[in-house]
Formats: sequence, structure tokens, C-alpha cells
Amino acid sequence: MAATPNMESSTVAGGAKRSRSLPSRVVPPIELPASVGELSRKAAALLGWNGIVLPETTVLGRKICVVARLRTDVHAERIAMGMGPVVDRATVDTWTWPELAATAPAPAAEIIGVLAVARHWRTAMASAVPFARYGEAAMVLPSPAVLTEDYVGNCLPRARAYGLGIVTADPNAVADLDLEGHGERMILDEDPVSRLVNEIVYEQLLRETELPAEVD
Repeated sequence: MAATPNMESSTVAGGAKRSRSLPSRVVPPIELPASVGELSRKAAALLGWNGIVLPETTVLGRKICVVARLRTDVHAERIAMGMGPVVDRATVDTWTWPELAATAPAPAAEIIGVLAVARHWRTAMASAVPFARYGEAAMVLPSPAVLTEDYVGNCLPRARAYGLGIVTADPNAVADLDLEGHGERMILDEDPVSRLVNEIVYEQLLRETELPAEVD
């Protein structure tokens, strides 16, 4: 945050005074101490989330890193059915219709948790909260971003309310757990949004592990 400009009064013709702004000191923005991928892996280990830390991707307009595992039995069944990941939202929406629910494919990804890595807590929280309704979610922040009254007075109460965990990373990228998750929040049942997210993660898992998505 830039420092408040210094104001200096100067006399002009007729005795009137005007204020003159002097150049202010510019504080450089807080930067992440390592790549998003590295910070996500360290945060997942610290949180005890055992799974594959997938690369950052945009899901529902939010940038997140998902920690997940492939349900190999379901994957094998879907290969036999010739049904790989389906990421068309209109199609996935029909899977929760009562008349089609019995024939919908089972979720092939087990989502352990969702991480939002950002330089400021507000950005990270906006990305993490939509996914906290379905399971574990956490924010990863550079340590200078949490050493403020704004963080203590505004971020921590909201994070507790949403059940978000908070992991910090110091300038040497050493991770530390600042807040555990598992708040008293309501976890929603499976719905079209959670099914779509699962299919997106399923597709990512196949890409990362190079497993077949369908039979020839």
C-alpha cells in the first residue's frame, strides 16, 4: 500500500494558498516466494492431504489447485462403458435428474481438497469458498500478507466461518499452518456443480497420470 502523500502549502498571487503533492514512497507489492505448484505441494503435505496435487486450473471462474486421487475401480468400469470424462455442463446437469440418476456414471475422482494460492487473502478466499461447500478447502498466502490488522480482523473470522484452512509461506518458501480448517460449516450433497467439478478433476488426473480415458 502506498504511503499517504505529503502535502505542502505554497503561496500564489493574491495571497491564496494551494497544496502541492510531493512524490510518495511506493511500497512494492507482496510476491509469492515460489511457484504456485511448489507452494501447493508444500501446503498439501502440511495439511495431510494425500493425493496428486494437480496443476493450477480455472474451475467455475476460480483459479485453484486440486488434490485428488483416481478411483481406479470406477475408472475401469467407465473404460468398459466407453465413457471417459464428460466436461459438458449441460450433459452433466442431466445426471442428477431423477429419471436419469440411475444411469449416470459414478464419480471417478476422489477430491481430497482444494487449494487457492494468492498474494492477498481476499483473492484466495474468493477462489476457495465456492469449493468449501463440498469439502476441504484452504488458502495459501505469503507470510507478509498475514501480518496486518486487516488479516486478523477480517480474514480470520471469515475463514473460520467458511471452514477454510490457511497455510503461509515465508520468503524462503517454508510453509506453516496458520489456521486449521474443519469449521462448523454445512457440506452440500452432490449436485450438478459438484459433478461437473469431479469430471474436470477426472480429466486432469488422466492427463497427469497418462492413463487411458476410453477403450478403442
